[in-house]
Amino acid sequence: MDLLTDLKQEQHFLTISIGYFGTKFRDEFKGGMFANTHIVKFDELRDLEKYIQECPLLLIPEVLLLEVGDDLLAIERFVTKIRDNPTTRGISIILLNFKANRNVVVKIFKPLVNDIYFYPFNVLNLKERLAFIFRFKMLQHESSLSNLGKSLVPYRIPLSKRIFDILVSSVLILLCSPILLLVAILIKLDSRGPIIYKSQRAGFGYQVFNFYKFRSMRVNADKELSKLSGLNQYAANGGQSAFVKINNDPRITRFGAFIRNTSIDELPQLFNVLIGDMSLVGNRPLPLYEAQMLTSDQWASRFLGPAGITGLWQVSKRGRSEMSDRERRELDNVYTQKFSFWMDLVILLRTIPALFQKESV
Repeated sequence: MDLLTDLKQEQHFLTISIGYFGTKFRDEFKGGMFANTHIVKFDELRDLEKYIQECPLLLIPEVLLLEVGDDLLAIERFVTKIRDNPTTRGISIILLNFKANRNVVVKIFKPLVNDIYFYPFNVLNLKERLAFIFRFKMLQHESSLSNLGKSLVPYRIPLSKRIFDILVSSVLILLCSPILLLVAILIKLDSRGPIIYKSQRAGFGYQVFNFYKFRSMRVNADKELSKLSGLNQYAANGGQSAFVKINNDPRITRFGAFIRNTSIDELPQLFNVLIGDMSLVGNRPLPLYEAQMLTSDQWASRFLGPAGITGLWQVSKRGRSEMSDRERRELDNVYTQKFSFWMDLVILLRTIPALFQKESV
């Protein structure tokens, strides 16, 4: 019997471990928030630190959930130590801030942690984020057990790709600055509401980040989505789909239709690329309601690749009504498995003619 079989039988290999420092969520953790999780609770930060130091390698927590109060320096020292240690730097760290200044917390911890939640926040959002992390880690574990030779290697952004992203996005932002200013003015004149539409999206490894677009719909359009589910072109014959595409969407404003059909509404995502949330080329980051439907082994592998502004499905069949939900999923998986720097260049070149869609979607 090999080591992996032993570990699986002992339930360590397919169990996600949480190290929780705090008191606010003890009641939620009493019965366990999820199946296949092992939760270790700590009232003192030094006890959590000691636990990790003395913990066997295979039992080190895969997620740290840390409540932040007035002890910023202690938390910063602890998190920095976790990130500096090759054994623990891959741990997912989520901060729950209840007292400290928001701007200070962001400045100190944004480069060090995966997510920061500021009170008051919706506990359901936190549970969804943890579920994303768990599913992604379970996918990695399960793929390592496969003997079919088809396991995917988790994406690590090459330095050349990151440098290319920074250079190109910086140049494009400078060149497009007059357009950005003009579009902002026209959006404000066309309809009431903010110029920039910000939403939470799931990218590589189900990592959630703020995703930016020029607003092309009326205010509170998200709340109307459930009423339009029957118009979703991906959900054929009334079925369910992970993706949403509505032809001639009634929520779109007059000017919004123009910037969507010319993809001008996507320009603010250059800032997402510049700060590292996304790449120029990759799989489209998904709204959380879409991402939570792609957690099976067959489709969750799309999250093992980079999130991008443009990608394989956009240049292949974007704007064509015959593209099915399954075809789009398969194209995302193909990119994850086969992407390269040269493939990215080809996709970027093919993106230019694909910007002008044939349908109003």
